[in-house]
Amino acid sequence: MTPASPTPEPTAAPPGEGSPAPAAAEPATASPLAPEPEAAASEAPREGPIEVSAADNIVEGVAQQNETIGDVLSSLDQVALETSTFRISVLDMVVVGGGIALLVFVAFLLTRAVRGALHRFTRLSGSQVLLAEKLISILIWAAAFFIAIDLIGVDLTALAVFGGAFGLAIGFGLQKTFGNLIAGIILLLDKSIKPGDVIAVADTAGQETFGQIRKIGIRAVSVTTRDEREYLIPNENLMINQVENWSYSSRNVRMQVHVGVSYKADMDLAEKLMLEAAGKARRVLKSPAPTVWMTEYGDSSVNFIIHCWIVDPEEGVGNVRSEVLKNLWWLLKENDIEIPFPQRDLNLRDGPQMQDLIDALRGDARP
Repeated sequence: MTPASPTPEPTAAPPGEGSPAPAAAEPATASPLAPEPEAAASEAPREGPIEVSAADNIVEGVAQQNETIGDVLSSLDQVALETSTFRISVLDMVVVGGGIALLVFVAFLLTRAVRGALHRFTRLSGSQVLLAEKLISILIWAAAFFIAIDLIGVDLTALAVFGGAFGLAIGFGLQKTFGNLIAGIILLLDKSIKPGDVIAVADTAGQETFGQIRKIGIRAVSVTTRDEREYLIPNENLMINQVENWSYSSRNVRMQVHVGVSYKADMDLAEKLMLEAAGKARRVLKSPAPTVWMTEYGDSSVNFIIHCWIVDPEEGVGNVRSEVLKNLWWLLKENDIEIPFPQRDLNLRDGPQMQDLIDALRGDARP
């Protein structure tokens, strides 16, 4: 048995011999449905107009529950203001307006609840409570703003240009407003001025008076004087200018009452009566006790100053001064101490004209 010889591999016949020549490859033809590369690039999906899509989910949800109401909402959604870059419908405006109103109401309630909680359940001072109220109110309203933006469905990147313009406006037009806001926060932090303090203020004529701080607002401090005039002083002015605070470290205020008595009076008795008159005043403190100083020898009187201390300057100082002077008036009358008034001596020089005048007066006086 002889081994089988390997089967020879078939060899390709030369062209023209034994087998037909292979057909030439046909050029590839583009399919009419396949887009050309350039056309495909040019037909890339474009971004549509910016839409306020707050009502989309509402329409779908309501339509599943009630077809009639869903049709009404769809009709409202069809009436829209549309441009190449923006679209808003009547339904969007209704939903957005209702949502913003609800957010404002909720933020207002939260602010009032926080204010009540700070006053009831904390041991903070008045200025600290006011500062906490302002900071929490800012946080609440900022959160309400961003929640409203999210509910509306507006992309925050669309507000980038508006944010830049708003920041520029703050830098130029609202510089003083934000300066006063920061100044008010600083005043509350260092407690140099707080609601209830009594400070000296000057009116437009330059006359100085005093008033009590009723409120420290975002822009200005409200100061009410005894005659019920309310001054609104910018926060920046109180921070950078000199301020006379009568109740910064202590509410005790010393007031002065000027008195003059005759040169013929008993000075020791006069001082004793002045102290008694000051002690009878209702609002004058017993400690520190009133004091009396002799200040000068005047033209027609010996002048004294009665120093009295009070603890409630917001109730006024003129009424205390009046009460002290009234008490002293009757005490001086009872002890025959004279309250002098200005007197002038007239000196006439002698001369011919004076003698003629005297003779004329004597002649007129004769019967």
